[in-house]
Amino acid sequence: MSIFVNSGTRVLVQGITGREGQFHTRQCVAYGTRIVAGVTPGKGGTEMDGIPVFDTVQAAVDATAADCSMVFVPPAYAADAIMEAADAGVNLIVTITEGIPVVDMARVKAFLARKACRLIGPNCPGIISPGRCKVGIMPGDIHLPGGPVGVISRSGTLTYEVVHQLTRQGLGQSTCIGIGGDPVSGTSFIDCLEAFEGDEETRAVVMVGEIGGTAEEAASEFIKTRMTKPVVGFVAGLTAPPGRRMGHAGAIISGGSGTAQAKVAAMKAGGIHVCENLGVLGEFCVEVFKG
Repeated sequence: MSIFVNSGTRVLVQGITGREGQFHTRQCVAYGTRIVAGVTPGKGGTEMDGIPVFDTVQAAVDATAADCSMVFVPPAYAADAIMEAADAGVNLIVTITEGIPVVDMARVKAFLARKACRLIGPNCPGIISPGRCKVGIMPGDIHLPGGPVGVISRSGTLTYEVVHQLTRQGLGQSTCIGIGGDPVSGTSFIDCLEAFEGDEETRAVVMVGEIGGTAEEAASEFIKTRMTKPVVGFVAGLTAPPGRRMGHAGAIISGGSGTAQAKVAAMKAGGIHVCENLGVLGEFCVEVFKG
């Protein structure tokens, strides 16, 4: 079992004919993901490596029964692409695009509140159920299928580092999700934690946070009151110089809120096993999860 995606997930790619869309579509297909359609306005009726391309998401869904979309549309048009997918009845929208204006994402958030769909991202690496389905830009070969560990992260590259360390320790993963680090996003830590708690295959979770916002503090409270499975946590930014602007748009510290120290304290208070040295996280997880 896994959460949100599986071997039966039928994926369409919005922006499939662009350079990034083509490259990562091929990577996903090579991994075994069922890419059933692409969408690029004006390119309907053509193909990309045998994958049919449609002018609209609705046409693609009607023809292929796609239930998941991977979005590679440029930032200026990405919000409309997300809302088009939701309007067409797509259940899961994975938005890789970074640099979408906050005001556009606020509009998307309000629109999706009226729709029965899930958004992962934007500005994220996507989601993978190792050995089953890859919807994103993560390197598939570092993941170990059939394992008991779920991974959630605000950082794309740190997701890869954590997964690589887990795999080297023989700890396979059930599902790995990069939720993105933008101020306005779709799926949250709590959404993923709740899904992992209900997933029989997932027996432990690694949660990777970073400075800015209060998502980690809220997740820590959820874990304290609602989670029965062990959680290892890591917070990026412990050594960030005060006042230094960090890369992610959501890495905004306001007063004493959003600091790495505050997040670590909240995690420990929530019963999370906090690893403060990324270089030994794999070994740390073995010690916490053994048995």
